[in-house]
Parts: sequence; C-alpha cells; structure tokens
Amino acid sequence: MKNYTIFGHQACGFCRQAKALLESKEFPFRFVDIHEEGISPADLEKTVGRPVTTVPQIFYGKEYVGGYQELTKHLETVETT
Repeated sequence: MKNYTIFGHQACGFCRQAKALLESKEFPFRFVDIHEEGISPADLEKTVGRPVTTVPQIFYGKEYVGGYQELTKHLETVETT
C-alpha cells in the first residue's frame, strides 16, 4: 500500500479530520504542516498542478486525491477493491 501525504496546518479542521480518518483505518500517512515547513500556496500549486486556495491537499503515493471530501470518496473505492 502506498502512503498518503496530507499538506495542511494544525489549525485546519478538515486537516485534523483527514488525519483522524487515516489513523482510524490504520493507513500510513505523513502530515506536512505548510506553515512549519514554509510552504506557500505557490509551492503547493506546483506540487498539485493547479491553483490551491484551501487545505488539506492530499496525495496517495504520487496520485493527487484532493481535499477531505475527496479523501472520503477515495477511501470508499480503496476499501471495496
């Protein structure tokens, strides 16, 4: 299984929910706090491939998943396959 990567920050409710969801399912992930790491929206845009205005921004391996709502949909497909 690939690891998930969550780009977000500690004050973000959806970021905390994404972390809690992955923890509850015991899926491996890495949380990158964009404020602590000095990652700007422009930096995230380069990583995501389009303008970024919100967090979390979540990846499954190198595959872009999206935000929290997209993560929940993604996990439904992962769990059924």
